[in-house]
Amino acid sequence: MSGMRGANAYAKVGVESGVLSASPHQLIVMLFDAAQTSIRAARLHMQAGNVTEKGKAISRAIDIVNRGLLAALDHERGGELAGRLEQIYNYVTRLLLQANLRNDQQSLDQAANLLEEIGSAWREIAPQVGESRP
Repeated sequence: MSGMRGANAYAKVGVESGVLSASPHQLIVMLFDAAQTSIRAARLHMQAGNVTEKGKAISRAIDIVNRGLLAALDHERGGELAGRLEQIYNYVTRLLLQANLRNDQQSLDQAANLLEEIGSAWREIAPQVGESRP
């Protein structure tokens, strides 16, 4: 067990180090990746009928969208684009809530697809361009 505990501690340090050394662009990409990881976990728990873990995974995804992606929007510099992204993030949050309440995999998939479209665009932006937030 101690070997496993050590591996987990190392993984945590690796993640924290990645966050501390990440550029603003990389942090946004990391948020999209984390949201997708939570949605994939929610899908697996939904299929397995594990209501509690499904709810936790969806709550994590909602937190990432609301406290991460939505909070990172710069309306002053991002203008219309920031406003549109805000609407999409709010819609994704509603889809995730619906997926949780109704055990609706289609809503979960739609949320994942929307986040993937935006996330893939972020990944394609050169880091020097991505330093300014929408």
